[in-house]
Amino acid sequence: MFDYSLEPGKERKTIKYEETEYKPKITIVTAYYNGHKYIDQTINCVLNQTFPFWEWIIVNDGSTNEESIEKLKEIEKIDKRIKVVSKENSGLAATRDYGANQSDKNAEYLIFLDDDDLIHPTYLECAYATLQTNKEAAWAYTDVVNFEGMEFKWIKWFDSEMEKKENLLVATALIRKTDFFEVNGYELREKAVNEDWNLWLKLLAVGKRPVRMNFDGFWYRRKKQGSELQRSKENMKRALEIVRTTGEKIKENVEAIQYPKQDYNWEKIIESIDIPDAEKIDDGKINILMMIPWMITGGADKFNLDLISRIDKKKFNIIMVTTQPSTNPWRQEFDNQAIVYDLTTFLDKKYWVAFINHLIAQYHINIIFNTNSLIGYSMIPYLKAKYPEIPIMDYVHMEEWYNRAGGYSRDSSTVSSCIDKTLVCNKSSEKILIDYFKRNPKEVETVYIGVDEDKFNPQKYDKEEILQKLNIENPTKKYIISYICRISEQKRPLLLMKILKKLKEQRKDFICVVAGDGPMLEKVRKMIKRYELQNFVLLLGNIKETENIYAISDMTINCSIKEGLALTAYESLAMGVPVVTADVGGQSELVNEKVGRVVPCLQQEKEIRNFDYQEEEIMPYIEAINEILDNLDTYKVNCRKRILEGFTINHMVENMEKQFETVLQNKNIAKIETGYALQKALDVCKELITSHYIAGKDEYRWLCDQVNMEYFGQIKGNAESSYDYFETPIGKFRLKMIAITKKMHIYEQVKSVLRKLRSITKSN
Repeated sequence: MFDYSLEPGKERKTIKYEETEYKPKITIVTAYYNGHKYIDQTINCVLNQTFPFWEWIIVNDGSTNEESIEKLKEIEKIDKRIKVVSKENSGLAATRDYGANQSDKNAEYLIFLDDDDLIHPTYLECAYATLQTNKEAAWAYTDVVNFEGMEFKWIKWFDSEMEKKENLLVATALIRKTDFFEVNGYELREKAVNEDWNLWLKLLAVGKRPVRMNFDGFWYRRKKQGSELQRSKENMKRALEIVRTTGEKIKENVEAIQYPKQDYNWEKIIESIDIPDAEKIDDGKINILMMIPWMITGGADKFNLDLISRIDKKKFNIIMVTTQPSTNPWRQEFDNQAIVYDLTTFLDKKYWVAFINHLIAQYHINIIFNTNSLIGYSMIPYLKAKYPEIPIMDYVHMEEWYNRAGGYSRDSSTVSSCIDKTLVCNKSSEKILIDYFKRNPKEVETVYIGVDEDKFNPQKYDKEEILQKLNIENPTKKYIISYICRISEQKRPLLLMKILKKLKEQRKDFICVVAGDGPMLEKVRKMIKRYELQNFVLLLGNIKETENIYAISDMTINCSIKEGLALTAYESLAMGVPVVTADVGGQSELVNEKVGRVVPCLQQEKEIRNFDYQEEEIMPYIEAINEILDNLDTYKVNCRKRILEGFTINHMVENMEKQFETVLQNKNIAKIETGYALQKALDVCKELITSHYIAGKDEYRWLCDQVNMEYFGQIKGNAESSYDYFETPIGKFRLKMIAITKKMHIYEQVKSVLRKLRSITKSN
């Protein structure tokens, strides 16, 4: 759920950079008319920018309010890059043109920012980078958050034909200065006539194209009264007459560049782009570059968020890049804790390495830390060769034998000669890395992920109140067993149904609450009916606030065939709820006989789709459930104590901080030597990244489609992405099959089989 209260610029977080010869690359122009009420937050947004090569020209358009005039005098003293100029009142379009004409000769771009609107801290840097790498584009803009008077997000697929009929854009965008002046700027001298819409049409009329960056970069304040938009509506007839006349000059469809998009096809990996490195002043902190896939609701992603939220900000700075297309529902939370760049939203993949090089220089990166980014793993040899002295670390959450024959454990081990330290979430995974993947024991260590013992505290929750809220009737006070997970093959929900069927034969004093959704939910429904479990199983669907489920539970159950160390086990014990779990991953390292039961997992991972569970697999669960329910009070006493002993998030963060400090203070000379040796093979390292880009091409395209489907309800695309193929029947079928195989965790295996079949067909 998007939080509209988390507006950028509420605080001033100015990044201090080394003094360099000042040459602005961007001119920010603000038309100011009696604008003292909101401008402080706009000032913060400008000063908080991660790209410092700007000048800000505030044009006082004949303000009459004394407080507003005095405010301008204060503003000009804040920063030497701010310049205030005054003129007689002439309206918004004329004022913006006036400011643009005052632009420094070194500035390449213009951005028009009203005195009450807001921009994301990385707005200028991302927009600058995308226009520097998309030379054929004239302007770049982001999706829009409307706030205050009305709250909604404005995410529109750009279409030049549609733009003639409806303005899909807003005034704030980074515009190439030469293109702005080629069409004579805003040019209009009438007031409140949709001058920004008319400007975009003028640019389109001469064949100029935009870049749509796919993140919430611009916040538009929807004032109920007195806004320029409101005045334009009141002058609608004249405004539409102007834009219609301009729109008629657009003779051809103009394709926009729109992210995310699958754009890679064997192009040369670029190592540098023309972005000035504004070196941050060394503040004595450890600067960590984190590479993660995305910011979604998941266990690994929660680990990332917990780490950056609680790490000691007096010791560490976190700079983060993400590498997988997503709608990123947790981005706001990440933005609040770190400087975040989602590479998929503004850059072609061939420039990703160059942008990371830029970040390493700009932020004086001390440690590179990868967690679950496949592209990050492909870049590690290159980064070690480029920066031998920078330690590289990673965190592996579990090994997945059904995914790339080991998953991230294999990816990590493949480039282990370049990794200084690999951290894992349990001793079982540590042992596998050492014994199976032959990793150096000194370079692998377990750091348990932990749980928020404050949030997951049973004293904070009223069981009866939650039961009522969830519409759960339990008049006979039956024991509540909870099953909280994604309803997928990995979690073995059909085994749970067979366990409950057998348990029902022995006792009737329980209800199993299933909190989750997933591809196997329909099969679960059928088994509930077949086994007559309607009075014993309650399907709640996806529950975001899982702490409420633990609060009403007497026990939780985990039947998974694969886990690292399940977050549900941590959370359950923190809430004083014992756990029955399959003996997979590191479950037995947390769940002991005082707080629950660990049951043997008799099924091999390769048999994940075999649902014919035998008696010897089922009965140990029955015995464990009975044992716990018959001695519940004894178990409950020990559960929370187990967490507080050393499995809290604070313990995890403390351990992670020690790992970062230790790796930095005790640099691995062998890894540094490896880096210097690899310098001779930089081209080989870049080719490894190329190979990964190509191998993951279909998956990346599929992820782009998922983003567009969520935003627009259909697959969208352009010439660069060749999405038209996916509008055909065979293309739609292919997308559906990719989606199904990914959910079943057999996508890579299916791809491998198809490759072999194509090879056989060609040879015949």
